[in-house]
This record gives sequence, C-alpha cells and structure tokens, in this order.
Amino acid sequence: MQDFFQQIARQFAQTSWLEWLGTLTGFLCVYLAAKQNIWNWPISIISVASYAILFYNAKLYGDTVLQFYFLSTAVYGWYYWIRRKEEKKKPIVKTSKGQLLLCLLAILILTLSIGYLLDSKTNSDVPYIDAFCTSVSFIAQFLMTRKVLQNWLLWVFVDICYIPLYIHKDLMLTAVLYLVFTLIAWNGYRDWQKTYKNFA
Repeated sequence: MQDFFQQIARQFAQTSWLEWLGTLTGFLCVYLAAKQNIWNWPISIISVASYAILFYNAKLYGDTVLQFYFLSTAVYGWYYWIRRKEEKKKPIVKTSKGQLLLCLLAILILTLSIGYLLDSKTNSDVPYIDAFCTSVSFIAQFLMTRKVLQNWLLWVFVDICYIPLYIHKDLMLTAVLYLVFTLIAWNGYRDWQKTYKNFA
C-alpha cells in the first residue's frame, strides 16, 4: 500500500507543464459547460491542443485523434450555442429511446472499428479500451454541442472509465482531473435537467 502512494506521489512530482495546462483549462471548460456558459468552447481549444500532444506521447492514439474532433466540435458548439441563444429556442433537449439506441449502436461500431485499427496499425497496449473511451466521448461531445441532456450521463460513465486508464499510463494528474470531471458531469446533468423541466 505504501508503494502505491509513493508511486502516486512520484507521478505528481513528474507532471509536465503541458499536463498542468491541459488539466486546468480542461477543468475550467467542463465547469463552464455545466453552467451553460459559452466560454467553455474557446477555453476547450487550449485544453484539447495540450492533450493532443500529451496523449500522442503516451501512445493513446484514439484519444489523440479525439482531441482533433473536440477541436472541430468546439468551433461548431460555439457557433451552435450562439445561434440557439439568438433564436431564443428551448436551450436543452432530450433524446428519444430510439435515438439513444442509435447512439449505443454507434459507440459499438466505433469501438470495434477504432480498436481494430489501433490494434493492427499502432503500438498501443490498450487498443480496445482506448477505442471504447474514445467512442463514448465522441458521441457524448456531439450530444453536448446539440445541448442534449443525456450527454452528461455519458460523460459520467466514460470519465469513470478513463480514471484507471490514465493511472495505467502514468498520467496521475489527468486521472484526478477525470475524477473531478465525473462530479462536474453529474452536477451538470442535474442542472441541465432542472433547466429542461423549467422549459417543459
């Protein structure tokens, strides 16, 4: 047990400035997204740029590609949220059971496809785990750009999945960040649910 805590302390001591930058901006952008603050999108650009480099160096190639997707959705989400505000439409929507099933099917197909590519084309030691977390994040982020309530439930789930993965990759600060993300995502779900009910 003492060795475990020594390993954690050693990982924190070796945390790079890039991981600190990605962690702090990542925390801020998720917090702002939960509060429906549009500034989450430009701040997320800083975070995803930092993590694209960090994950590539850690051989988490699925997560690396995911950062470029996050970059494009940050631009799209920024535009979409501005437009929704201007149109004064109901800000939050819910998916139907059919749409939710499509999301789960998309996660399965993406996981198998990305996992196969990572397993056969890269030196990743966690190809299917990386692929699964990447796929869930991909769908959750798309739902967030569209202000779909259930995005937060997917984030709670995948953030929990990411914690042991990042510990395995010696990214202890990022693992702690994802523990915090889990709590923020759950609060984000509750806050968005209240807003949704107020408009219902």
